[in-house]
Amino acid sequence: MDIPVVAAVGHGPTELSAFDAALVSAGIADRNLIYLSSVLPPGARPRLVPRVRDAPGGWGDRLYCVMAQARTSTSGDEVWAGIGWVQDRTGRGLLVEHEAHSETALRETVATSLEALRANRGGITLPSSGLQVAGARCAGTPVCALVVAVFESVAWRSTRPVAERWPAADPVPAP
Repeated sequence: MDIPVVAAVGHGPTELSAFDAALVSAGIADRNLIYLSSVLPPGARPRLVPRVRDAPGGWGDRLYCVMAQARTSTSGDEVWAGIGWVQDRTGRGLLVEHEAHSETALRETVATSLEALRANRGGITLPSSGLQVAGARCAGTPVCALVVAVFESVAWRSTRPVAERWPAADPVPAP
């Protein structure tokens, strides 16, 4: 199971539009993101990629991922996001996602969390590791730093419009 791990930065007139620009840059903008907890199944192979090419699924499909993202609109502030992981030889492992205001703080927090997650599981041995980070400084325009590990996409199964599945709500009276 290949798991692309991509870092991106986006800018926009609002923090939300900067987040969207980062998703576009990462190659996963037109999916509904479903956040996963941070466990790698056996056979997982995280791979650093500059952009997700041919993102799985189609417009509006569910995209299962682990994501770290940090946004700011304060000029001069830095935002950093990162995902780190550890694995054994079978691919079984753990991921952590963090945000920080400096690259040093981000890297320290990722390392501390990974060590704690191993300790929580009785000190299991997970000798292989990886890290992907993204960072940016706000220069007056809102910015978002984003790192995403993409697991899988699933299409929506229902083909009936929502109106056919649920009765219409009573209209809200105008004030």
